[in-house]
Formats: sequence, structure tokens, C-alpha cells
Amino acid sequence: MSTRPTGRVTVIRNGTLIDGTGKEPLTNTDVLVRERKIEAIGRGLAIPSQASVIEATGRFVMPGLIDAHLHLFGSRTNDITEQFLVKEEVRIIRATVDARRLLDAGFTTVRDAGSTAAPAIRDAINEGTVRGPRIIASGKIITQTAGHGDAHYIPLHWMKDIKWVRIADGVDDCRKAAREVLREGSDVVKIMTSGGVYSMRDPPHTAQYTVDEIKAMTEEAHRVDKRVMTHCISAEGAKNSILGGVDTIEHGYLIDDEAIDMMVKHDKVLCPTLAIIDRLVTYGKQLKAPEWAQVKGKEAQAKQIETVKKAHARGVKIAVSTDYGGPKEMPMGANAIELQLLTEKCGFTSMETIVAATKIGAEACGLLDQIGTLEPGKLADLLVLKSDPLKDIRIFQNRGMISLVMKEGRVEANRGLKITRA
Repeated sequence: MSTRPTGRVTVIRNGTLIDGTGKEPLTNTDVLVRERKIEAIGRGLAIPSQASVIEATGRFVMPGLIDAHLHLFGSRTNDITEQFLVKEEVRIIRATVDARRLLDAGFTTVRDAGSTAAPAIRDAINEGTVRGPRIIASGKIITQTAGHGDAHYIPLHWMKDIKWVRIADGVDDCRKAAREVLREGSDVVKIMTSGGVYSMRDPPHTAQYTVDEIKAMTEEAHRVDKRVMTHCISAEGAKNSILGGVDTIEHGYLIDDEAIDMMVKHDKVLCPTLAIIDRLVTYGKQLKAPEWAQVKGKEAQAKQIETVKKAHARGVKIAVSTDYGGPKEMPMGANAIELQLLTEKCGFTSMETIVAATKIGAEACGLLDQIGTLEPGKLADLLVLKSDPLKDIRIFQNRGMISLVMKEGRVEANRGLKITRA
């Protein structure tokens, strides 16, 4: 988290407040921000002397968006050779640009689900060197041999050149792997507990890692107050993961009724990543995705939508999550398509989708005490919108409709709003 001291006081005046909790909007409402945090919310607040005043009459004020699952790969295609043929330094520079695009598009927090770039970019953002969202970084992912993160299409000894993957097998090695990624500065431990779409030989319905192996990794993370997110598509993998203590299930489109019940009982968040499958099905060839990935993607889409509908209806918490990595067909900054997909494909109301993109995203990141809703005492991450997102959820895909982006009390983007002094 950034700790730069400031003396800033800002009042966003007379907007319609959508606070992220799901409550009805409040009209003609002021938000008083002092330094990094929200100090007060209400109508007709007293404006401190020398405060910056942002007139939001006729506009809508809401929390910053959260993408709870993406990858700052700096990739520009989904061609599997990129990780060998493009220099790592180039990918990091690309990913740094991608981070700025995310912030400009209204995403004030993202959770990176595995990349070499994310921890470094996070640190550069926190020290003020570059601009970008708050990054919750996993760094290396942990996978079993022949698991989803083990690139089956290359010789095993080449895996040493893929720096964002740690292969671990057996309870002791899994425990050590978790300790290693935590030592390297991971904010969240990312593990793989099922087969996947972008892996050649492991079907999505299969489970990976035993409950004991999963427990070893979650114990190490939870001991130091870090969370665990797991790539998990299959029902068996989800059940094993929940029994093993993970905090969020990523993808999850083959989970069954029993797994859904377990998620509700144990209060687990689902990050369904609709956008990556939608883009893979639509643009597979342009993305240069392998044929086997395109086939798996088509098989996944119908099941994914059906599962999200069922899980949502039965009370599973669902967070906006894209699994984007940077190619032009799924560029960073265009992540708000996930909101449209939740609304149009999965039957969410616009308010439910906004909650998924704010409050539930913050829960997935373990930061609900700091962000995700607009409340006094929380960090001032917020957006001012030109029109009502409850009437058209697609407005988030048009940066021109996002008049202002604020992160921790600092205006990061302003598209035409007048700022005056009290």
C-alpha cells in the first residue's frame, strides 16, 4: 500500500452515490476525502477551507472497479512461443503500460494470478515511480508435475526457463514451495488444483493435488496472513480445495451442487473469468491460441454460464474476474466486458454486477476492510461517472463515460470535471 504523506482534502459534491453495498443509490450526496481516506459521506457536508471541490451534480459516484483475476504477462498474443521468444524485460515494460491502462479505465485494484512482472510493478506503483492500480500479486504459481501450470507441450527440462511457475510434488515440497513464493514477496499464493483449458494434456474435469498437499500450502500462507487462490475448474478439485482451506475458487465452471453447497457453507468466493473464455471462443485464431485450447474453450462456454447462474442463485459470492493477459483481442483496460457478460449472459442485475466488481472483488482480495465500498474510514478509491451504470452496465467499457478516477484520495484521471478551491 502507498503511504505517501499528503495534506489533500477533497469534496466530491452533490453526486448520486452507489456505495457498492447493493443499497439503493443516494442522490445529492457529498463525499469528503482527507488525505487517503473517506472521512464523511452525507448531504450538505461542511466544506473545509482550502479543500478541492469537485462538482458531481448529475453524475454518479461509486467505488473503483476490481478485477480479481488477471495476469500482468505483457503478452500481445496467446501464442505459446511468446514466453520464449520475447525478452522478459520487454514483457515487463508492456505490463507496466497495461497497469496504467487498467487504472485509466477505472480499475483501482487488480489481483494478479501469476506473472513475473506483477510484484515489481506493484512495488514501483507503491513507491510512486509509475502509475497503476493497487496490485495484489501472486508472483509464481505452484503446480504439480503434469498439472495445469506445467507446460505439457515443451520438454520438462525447459520448464526451468519459465520463471513464473514453481513445480511442487508431495506435502513437504508443496510446503516449501509456498514458503518460497511468500519469501519472494507474494501477496497471495496461487495454486493449481484441476486441469485446464490452456494446458495440453490435462482435461478440465480432473483434479490435481491431494487435500493434504493443498493443506500444506494453505497452512503456510494463512500462518503469515496471506490468502490462497486456486485455479480450479472441476467439481472434485473444488471440493478438495475447500477441504484444504483455499480462500477463492478461480474459474469453477464444472463445479456441482455439492461443491456449490460447500462454497456457501465455507463462505468462498468464485471468480468465474467469463471474459477469457468469451474472447477465446470469439478470437481464438487471431489470438494464435493452440487448436486444443480453442476446442476446450468452446466446450467450456455453455457450462460456464450455466454454472455461474446456478451458483449465483444459490448464494455463492461471485467476483468480477477476467483472466486477461494483454493481447490486443483482450487488452488490459477493456476488462469491463466481464460486467456486461455477468449481466447479459448470467442474469445478474446491474446492481448485483456492480457489487461483484467492487465489494465482492475486495472480499476476494482480502481487502474488504479497506476498499470495495464507499464508507468513512476506507481508502478513497472511487469513480465519478457521466451517466447511470444501473441503466447501462456497458458504460464502463467507454473511458469517456468515466469522468474521474481517484485512488487513495489522489485524482488519477480527470476527463472534464472542474476542480475548484473552497
